[in-house]
Amino acid sequence: MKTIYNQNARIVRNFLFLLFALPGVIFASWVSRTPDVRDLLQVSTAGMGILIFALAAGSLAALLLAGSIIARKGARFVILISSFMIATGFITIGIGAATAIAAVVTGGLLLFGFGYGTAEVALNVEGAAIEKKMDRTLLPAFHGFFSVGTLIGALLGVVALAIQLPILLHFSILALLMAVIVVYSIRYLPEGTGREQKETTDQKRFNIKSQFEVWKEKRTLLIGIMVLGMAFAEGSANDWLPLIMVDGYSVSSLEGSFIYGLFVTAMTIGRFVGGSLLDRYGRVRVLSGCAISAILGLVFVIWGQHYWVASAGVLLWGFGVSLGFPVGLSAAGDESRGAAARVSAVATMGYLASLVGPPVLGFLGEHFGLLRAMIVVLLGIVVSGFLTRSAKPVRNSENSLYDIRG
Repeated sequence: MKTIYNQNARIVRNFLFLLFALPGVIFASWVSRTPDVRDLLQVSTAGMGILIFALAAGSLAALLLAGSIIARKGARFVILISSFMIATGFITIGIGAATAIAAVVTGGLLLFGFGYGTAEVALNVEGAAIEKKMDRTLLPAFHGFFSVGTLIGALLGVVALAIQLPILLHFSILALLMAVIVVYSIRYLPEGTGREQKETTDQKRFNIKSQFEVWKEKRTLLIGIMVLGMAFAEGSANDWLPLIMVDGYSVSSLEGSFIYGLFVTAMTIGRFVGGSLLDRYGRVRVLSGCAISAILGLVFVIWGQHYWVASAGVLLWGFGVSLGFPVGLSAAGDESRGAAARVSAVATMGYLASLVGPPVLGFLGEHFGLLRAMIVVLLGIVVSGFLTRSAKPVRNSENSLYDIRG
């Protein structure tokens, strides 16, 4: 019976690897075609900023609501519905671009963003649950597959551009492929993960309120702040690193892109080796080591004086931020009851930092230079380093969490 159980758990894990990769493929494919979308819509860079904000707005709204939806319907149901929202939104974006109607693209981005944000929470709830069933650290590897998905999506975008594949056809093929894979895979996920037991009307009102009460929990809040600092550093690199190297170290655009590739590679490797490190040394030690690595990396980037030193710093930076977000979500889901709400709260803080933080850096970079603006990111990582103990599992003699409010 134990062998059958372990086989079933491995099957769930393997399909979750695939499901984590799919949003990465779709998101990177969208990014790869944004210049074409801008040209087809004939909008300015500022206009594209407004369109992209629709994606961020949809994601943030989803992150705030995902916990209560999962608590009522379960993570598997939410993954299915949100995946179809992503696919539908993606096709809608393609239709809007092909017809040069900005409003249609905006609507597609809102739908895409809402599905994307909801799927992220539901996938992490499933990931946290299978971690506990297999008694292994898996969320970093799940997020590693998301990173692999982004690499695949970027490569597919390059191929689509090389063969001049129309955006609508490009997006439609990927959306339909995603829908087919999700429909096939969803049956292997356990039913009801993250769903609370059926309750009376009064209890339901109380539980809806409790979805927002988790924001008052000391442990959840501290984990969220730790994740916020790590996600800020990750998002800043994704948006600004090539420009930081070009402006700060006078390298070429090609060299800047290559150095950014070093960051993505280090982060992906960190997520795949992170599971074994966490199982061996525990969350607190590994997260503390990651914070130190990111701090050293940012110091080398900001004050390195030579692009070789800065490039070494980029590797340390990428490895340092690789585990903060997935491990923070894993810690938030330690207790099964209320896990969806806690994962949603921590994910909201993380995504808020990665979405809102980089534009703030752009404002600071305009006045002080991008290299000096990164001092703010460095301070955020220092704060995260001091809060790594908040991710420590707290268990009683019956192996369940206690003192969740700190």
